[in-house]
Amino acid sequence: MTGITVRAPAQAGISQAIARVVARIGDRIPFFLAAAALALSLSLPYWHMTLLAPQYPGGLRVWISLTKLTGDVQEVNGLNHYIGMMKLEDAAPFERAIAPYGVLALALVALLAGLLRRRWTALLAILVVIFPLVFVADLQYWLWYFGHHLDPHAALSSAIRPFTPPVFGTGRVGQFVVETRFDSGLYLAVLAAASALVGIIARLRGPAQRG
Repeated sequence: MTGITVRAPAQAGISQAIARVVARIGDRIPFFLAAAALALSLSLPYWHMTLLAPQYPGGLRVWISLTKLTGDVQEVNGLNHYIGMMKLEDAAPFERAIAPYGVLALALVALLAGLLRRRWTALLAILVVIFPLVFVADLQYWLWYFGHHLDPHAALSSAIRPFTPPVFGTGRVGQFVVETRFDSGLYLAVLAAASALVGIIARLRGPAQRG
């Protein structure tokens, strides 16, 4: 009985210390996770598309990251030329130029929110939450722009009406079936957004803190 009485205060003290540590780092971890996810997303594709047609049984594939295009870019550009579409690399020049700096800035915002436990840093992290939505909206705009600004002098321009390729899903352009999907980079950005949102809610529900 005496032994139990002696150990109980020690156990209670340890539990309280653990609780304090958890409370202190609890709303930091989501922001740190968001920062890491954003930084990792820079090296990964955000979106990809596949063109399927009888003459290309294996399909043509293009992966689009924030700063570059990879895959069968030249082949797709060659096909686009016949219907009057712009080259893929001509899309979003401004966005691609600022993307690496913008995403790194967002990662730093998330890191700041994790290190500095102020409510204003959490509110600033809302930028991280909306980033995936901004990317998808901008991608949708450029898909529309490509399909509605066709060269009227192209060889097959008369055979193609203005169109908008799907941002996600399956569509048809002439004899081609177009399949588009989001990719790992965007999924990491969504993870960052969700983590930042959790951190924001936890921060705003908790007491105002410093440091």
